[in-house]
Amino acid sequence: MPTALWIAHVKVTDPDSYAKYARLATGAIADHGGVFLARNGAYEQLEGNDRKRNVVARFPSLEAAHKCYHSDAYQEALSHARNASERDLVIVEELE
Repeated sequence: MPTALWIAHVKVTDPDSYAKYARLATGAIADHGGVFLARNGAYEQLEGNDRKRNVVARFPSLEAAHKCYHSDAYQEALSHARNASERDLVIVEELE
């Protein structure tokens, strides 16, 4: 079964609330087998909207990433991000 990438591009508008999200989301992602590959590091915006926070996590499968997003723990975390950021999030199956 192919692994999947969770890719988020974020503009943080309320750093305190977003920090609560990040703290809670870290545990929820780990609980579903997610491992961070990139998290708010240096980047170069080549096209599209510039969002200074970029996160990539690898999950064991597309299904695991989907279950993580819809889990109670992640939804609780997300409640702190909704009014504290502008976000794009996609999960993408990796090539085998």
